[in-house]
Amino acid sequence: MIAVTVRRLHDIGKSGFWYFICLIPLIGSIWLLVLLCTDSQPGQNQFGANLKGYNN
Repeated sequence: MIAVTVRRLHDIGKSGFWYFICLIPLIGSIWLLVLLCTDSQPGQNQFGANLKGYNN
């Protein structure tokens, strides 16, 4: 679960250390949920290409 969350944070251009914000009761969990629901960075980042809109 932690690895998937950190990969998603990398996908939106945030550091994996943002995961630790969930240690703050209530507010941290809500903020992490907001971060995880945001759109990915447009184009390619250092972790790979953005696959949104990829057509087969």
